Amino acid sequence: MARSKKSSVDRRDFLKSVVAGAATLAAPAETLSAQPVVASQPALAMPLMPPVVEADPPVDVEVLTEGRSGSDFMVDVIKYLGFEYVCSVAGSSFRGLHESVINYGGNRNPEFITCCHEESSVAMGHGYAKVEGKPLCMFAHGTVGLQHAAMAIYNAYCDRVPVYIIVGNMLDAAMRDSAYGEWPHSVQDAAAMVRDYMKWDDLPISLQHFAESAVRAYKIAMTPPMGPVLLVADSELQENPIPEGANPNIPKLALASPPQGDSGAVAEAARLLVQAENPVIVADRAARTQAGMDHLVELAELLQAPVIDQAGRMNFPTRHPLNHSSRRGAVIANADVVLGLEAQDLWSALNSMHDQVHRTSRRIMKSDAKLISITASDLYIKANYQDFFRYTGVDVAMAADAEATLPSLIEETKRQITADRKRVFQDRGAKLASAHQQALEQAR
Repeated sequence: MARSKKSSVDRRDFLKSVVAGAATLAAPAETLSAQPVVASQPALAMPLMPPVVEADPPVDVEVLTEGRSGSDFMVDVIKYLGFEYVCSVAGSSFRGLHESVINYGGNRNPEFITCCHEESSVAMGHGYAKVEGKPLCMFAHGTVGLQHAAMAIYNAYCDRVPVYIIVGNMLDAAMRDSAYGEWPHSVQDAAAMVRDYMKWDDLPISLQHFAESAVRAYKIAMTPPMGPVLLVADSELQENPIPEGANPNIPKLALASPPQGDSGAVAEAARLLVQAENPVIVADRAARTQAGMDHLVELAELLQAPVIDQAGRMNFPTRHPLNHSSRRGAVIANADVVLGLEAQDLWSALNSMHDQVHRTSRRIMKSDAKLISITASDLYIKANYQDFFRYTGVDVAMAADAEATLPSLIEETKRQITADRKRVFQDRGAKLASAHQQALEQAR
């Protein structure tokens, strides 16, 4: 990237002058120089501003100093992690990072997207992750920015979606300037207000610490069950030059393979499903990708078993003859084996509850029916926020990712199916297809 031919300008002084200029514009009217007012002068319409065409990226990028700030290295880390965008409401506590994304990083991978509110910026990350299968980055300003973002962070937590958040904060009290709101916008423990619904957070105190925690955060966010993560980027660490002789490095990122079910438990689950007369599959957050849906369709067709999609994800085609989500009560009442795949609220699939003045519930599933559960949720349960629903006792419990476990369950099921069982499955499938069509006609 081309360097400026002008004399070197300290980045901290430049950034402070930008904020100071903004503060002058926002100063109370009585502090400004008094101007004579002519009472009879008619009010003039505000002149129309000429349209501004935004370069993408700017043709000439001015770099403010020959040296490198800490935030330049932070942008190197962000680029290494493959973030395409940063969604944010601009804030002074991460002005160093903002400046480095634009000037040092060229506003490319990541590209800075200015949002109107922190909640919407996190929500954009939430939706992006659902579509792309990976997180984007979000910057938040101090205390108030993170408070605004809190509701959307909780949404991502409840949906088990990876969102990557960097919040600016000025920890050193001696460096806070009271003229610019740095005291009420700073905090001792920035992540405390959202920690109960955050998968992981950290406060790096060096650039090497930042690099290692940034890579660790990405890995944690992307390991099922996924969730939001947060790093606190101290303003001093961002804006100060990289220390003389320091050579921080970025550790290699290797995403963890999703946990798979134990082979013995998989074999037992396959045995129960193959021998069952009326097996039922209940799926909630089972399919993370198209491959997950394909595996679920393959297993259902292999067993000719009805599927109840609880709609935590798009797990199963709605028009497939084995989709019996609308007939939950009937198929569960007839089931002798139920397989739950990432079923957050498996209890509600097996029971009926009446929400009246006196709440009552009754069990739909047969008392002797067997229950199998494959879910990574057992690996990640917190105490304060009660999003884990009623406890359900099961016969075979696998603390594993359902999508990653389905291929081995399919292979073991194929191995155990005999010619006689295959004929039973075909007869069962024909009856289920007829019931599916009748339910569709009734809905019409």
